[in-house]
Amino acid sequence: MFAKVRSFGFFGISSFEVEVEVDASRGLPSFNIVGLPDTAIKESKDRIRSAMRASSIKFPVLSIMVNLAPADTKKSGSVHDMAILVAILKATNIIMGNTDDSAFVGEVSLNGKIRHINGVLAMVLKAYESGVKNIFVPKENAFEASVVEGINVYGVESVEELINHLCDVKYINVQERYIPPKTEYNEILDFSDVKGQYSAKFALEIAAAGGHNVMMIGSPGSGKSMLAKRMPTILPPLSFQESLETTNIHSIAGLLDKNTPIITKRPFRSPHHTISSAGLTGGGTVPHPGEISLAHNGVLFLDEFAEFEKHTIETIRQPIEDGYVTISRVSGTVIYPCSVMLIGAMNPCPCGYYGHPTRKCVCPQKKVRAYLSKLSGPIIDRFDLHVDVAPVNFDDMSSTEKGESSEKIRERIMRARKIQLERFKGTNIKCNAQIPASVIQKYCIMDDSAFQKLKQVFEKMNFSGRSYNKILKVSRTIADLENSELITKRHISQAVQFRSLDKKYWS
Repeated sequence: MFAKVRSFGFFGISSFEVEVEVDASRGLPSFNIVGLPDTAIKESKDRIRSAMRASSIKFPVLSIMVNLAPADTKKSGSVHDMAILVAILKATNIIMGNTDDSAFVGEVSLNGKIRHINGVLAMVLKAYESGVKNIFVPKENAFEASVVEGINVYGVESVEELINHLCDVKYINVQERYIPPKTEYNEILDFSDVKGQYSAKFALEIAAAGGHNVMMIGSPGSGKSMLAKRMPTILPPLSFQESLETTNIHSIAGLLDKNTPIITKRPFRSPHHTISSAGLTGGGTVPHPGEISLAHNGVLFLDEFAEFEKHTIETIRQPIEDGYVTISRVSGTVIYPCSVMLIGAMNPCPCGYYGHPTRKCVCPQKKVRAYLSKLSGPIIDRFDLHVDVAPVNFDDMSSTEKGESSEKIRERIMRARKIQLERFKGTNIKCNAQIPASVIQKYCIMDDSAFQKLKQVFEKMNFSGRSYNKILKVSRTIADLENSELITKRHISQAVQFRSLDKKYWS
């Protein structure tokens, strides 16, 4: 007796179809699984036996061979338990119904319950693309799976419930499709709470409008972390496609809130400086996404930037530039997206007061140089904007007047983003920061005075080619905020002002 059932697995953020084939024949009782299964899949034999017994179903006394096709693709995890169980029940004629247009993913527990799994969204999306009409997932994952339109999602609580449905005894209701609500911004953190820091706030507005990376350097207590934590409140809402991409990564990492099946706010990740390179970029035997990928389409904030291990910082150089991170292991190569806005914050020296206007630095010059040398030139070059966060003066600190709200700043940013969406229509570019060097002259058009200013600054300050491109991109964003088609001399001057800290501290 032969049966075949469809299932889906995933590796990285990519899902692939798996055909679970079962041959149940007379012979010495046995239960074997082939098709490059890992240990978790091999152990499903014991889970399925126990689950069938708990559901008052006698396990067949037959020679059972399970093949997970394609046989040359490594399968991992417990996601195929439900499919293997259904295939065995079909091969032994306990289930007679047609399941050709259905797929099954889920882990079976010893007491017959169906348990939560990670990566459901990726598998349901692939199932829809593969023409599957019905997909059976654990009850706890049904809410998450219901985000995908065009496929019937059934949330299964137990083996008994699944059998009753497939045998037309008692049907499981189709999970109602989840429609994400309009993005709500957290009003607890607002830019109106920030006293002074007008230059830093303007720099972050530029960064949010164009998707640029920012490095903030300043003494302790100047407000670097306070500013960075308010960045999500001025960023534009995620598009539905961006929401799916971000949710997919968080689903694979097992970080989704069961009450929020799709992420509608741009992620804000702030790992501690003791994080390893694998924790930051991703890794493991079966590579899992790191913090840089979990921040995809959002903000990655690295506070105390100079305190991170030098090797850890260097590993993000290429991903920040490319927008994706490639992790190679024996089991295969995984590519995780990491299109993030990188915000770094650091002190200028170990004591934190090097260059302070009123307080004297107590660090020897050699120690200051050693501290700053933790960051290489190529890393500093990855930041589009360099911001010198000065201490807040008494008048600003004691003022009772509220600053400009995040909502008002966000309105300007949304207008600038709308200009960029129109400009880049028909391309893969989403914002100014992503303009490739090959087309930068096409999109960053300067008037004559701006051209002369940039030439003068470039020759005087000895900027690199990457710095040249980043100045043009930042200038383009400043022009968009002012609804100007041409980049003017003033736009270039403002962009250069936010590009000179490496000359101040590292020269």
